[in-house]
Amino acid sequence: MAIEGISTLNGARKLAVIGAGLMGSGIAQVSAQAGWNVVLRDVTDEALARGRGGIEKSYAKFVEKGKLSAEDAEAALARLTTTTDLDATADADLVVEAVFEKLEIKQEIFRTLDQVVKDEAVLASNTSAIPITKIAAATSRPERVVGTHFFSPVPMMQLCELVRGLKTSDETLATARAFAESVGKTCIVVNRDVAGFVTTRLITALVVEAAKLQESGVATAEDIDTACKLGFGHAMGPLATADLTGIDILLNAASNIYTESQDEKFAAPERMRRMVDAGDLGRKSGEGYYRY
Repeated sequence: MAIEGISTLNGARKLAVIGAGLMGSGIAQVSAQAGWNVVLRDVTDEALARGRGGIEKSYAKFVEKGKLSAEDAEAALARLTTTTDLDATADADLVVEAVFEKLEIKQEIFRTLDQVVKDEAVLASNTSAIPITKIAAATSRPERVVGTHFFSPVPMMQLCELVRGLKTSDETLATARAFAESVGKTCIVVNRDVAGFVTTRLITALVVEAAKLQESGVATAEDIDTACKLGFGHAMGPLATADLTGIDILLNAASNIYTESQDEKFAAPERMRRMVDAGDLGRKSGEGYYRY
C-alpha cells in the first residue's frame, strides 16, 4: 500500500519502534512482515535480544501452522534491525513509541525524537490512556504527532485505535491509518483526545466495577467473568482480561483516566492496589485474580 509522504528505499518503507517489550516487538513483527524496514530500539541489548527472540519464535509458530512461509519469515527478519542508539531513528518515515505508560518518559522520548528525526516524519504513540496532546506538547511539531494504539498480542489482534491530538493534522491521521492498514489492522478514529480514548475507558470501567464486586464479596471472580462471557458474549471476562493484560497496567490506566476526569467509576478499589503492591500482577507473575 502506498502511503502519501512516506519515502521508499528499494520499495521498502522505513519505520522505527521505540521499546522492545511485548507491544513494541509485536508492532515491529507485523510491520517487518508487511514489508517495512524496521529499526527496533531499546535502552539495553538484553531487552532487544528478548524482543527479537520473541519475534523469531512467533514467526516460527506461524510457519509451523502454515500461516507464513519460511522464506517470508526469513525475509521479514532480514528487514528488522535492533539498536540502543536513538539516533538510528533519524531516517525513519514513521516512529512508533511503545514504552511504559508514564507521561514523563514519553515526553522525554518525543522531545529527543523531535531533534533527531527528519521534519516530515510522523511521530506516533502506542499509549492506551495518556492524552496525545500532552505527549505532542514536548515537540515542535504537534501537528505530526498521533496516537496508534495497538492491542496485545499485536500479531493476533485486528484493531488499531487512532487518536487525534488537539493539533494532529488530517495528513498525519491519514498517514497513521495507511500504516496501520498496511500491517493488516482495522482502524477506529478517536476524534476528541480524552484520557483513555474509547477502548481503554470501556475496558477499564468494566474491570474496575468487576474488581469492586469481587472485593466486596458480591460474587467470585469466576462467576463475574462467567456472567460477562455468557450474558454479554465476551470472549474473556474482565478479571481474566486484567490478569492477561497485567493488573499493574490496568491500574495505571485507571489512575491516568481518573486523574484527568475525576470520574469515580475509574477509581480503582483498594484490593487492586494492594495486589499490585504485593506483586500479584496476573499471568506474568503467576497470580492475580486467578492462579497460573
